[in-house]
Amino acid sequence: MSENQELFLRARGRTFTSFNEDAESQWKGPFFFIQGADPQFGLMKSWEIGDCNYGGDEWEREIRLTKEAVQAINKLNPKPKFFVLCGDLVHSMPGTEWKDQQERDLKNVLQNTNKDIPLVFVSGNHDLGNSPTAETIQTYCNSWGDDYFSFWVAGVFFLVLNSQLFFDASDCPDHKKSHDQWLASQLAIAEERNCKHAIVLQHIPLFIQNADEDNNYFNIEKSLRQELLDKFHKAGIKAVFSGHYHRNAGAKYKDLDMVVTSAIGCQLGNDAHGLRVVVVTEEKIVHKYYSLSELNTRGLDEELMDLIKQN
Repeated sequence: MSENQELFLRARGRTFTSFNEDAESQWKGPFFFIQGADPQFGLMKSWEIGDCNYGGDEWEREIRLTKEAVQAINKLNPKPKFFVLCGDLVHSMPGTEWKDQQERDLKNVLQNTNKDIPLVFVSGNHDLGNSPTAETIQTYCNSWGDDYFSFWVAGVFFLVLNSQLFFDASDCPDHKKSHDQWLASQLAIAEERNCKHAIVLQHIPLFIQNADEDNNYFNIEKSLRQELLDKFHKAGIKAVFSGHYHRNAGAKYKDLDMVVTSAIGCQLGNDAHGLRVVVVTEEKIVHKYYSLSELNTRGLDEELMDLIKQN
């Protein structure tokens, strides 16, 4: 495997090779990480012409925006522990005309991320298809690593989920069964182990504004949502970070923070293209969304820097 390939395939064997559990299972904070979502190369033109089923034959603006995101991350001092992209890496669906070129262009941008900042990838509906199959999942894994896995960083337990399996697993029931069994085992670890915090990373939000909201395209179906919320709460999950909505949103369910982060790429609301900075201290998880220009020119707020510097 070449060095460049390895950058994108660190999620394997249901873990993440940049972080060794033995070295990372004890609290060594505070620290921070960067969450981005939906670079989705090709959507901006598709949205403008009013046909989101069209794969998009132009994505220069998304290239520029993702370059700006990488530039902003590389400037940060201290460095984030990792940079996670929460799904919809490109717009074209599996097997469609522009998919391979969009992925190549995205990788060409992301490979310029500082090598000391690992890249974590989360699968979205445009990465796997709205109704994933064993084939589309395998194709994704060949390009971006495992579609679900867990890892430890400085005493914090992270679970990366394939949320498309919560949306429609009718064409891959065996994969859904394996994912569910694995998730149960990981939630048991979160509950039993002395992790400082446990955090879920996925593409589709459990909910947008409140846990009891009606079903829609941008959330998880209500009965399954409640089942997951109850399981996450019991296991001590402190936060779920997601994308998919292309707008900032979210709310609390009991003491679980459901965070919905707007896009690096196409905006569907009034937010700026941006990234979320997530600071993890011994007592709490604090996060703020920055526009790309703001993060590039000003860096982190003094308030967040003070949290990161705590001993």
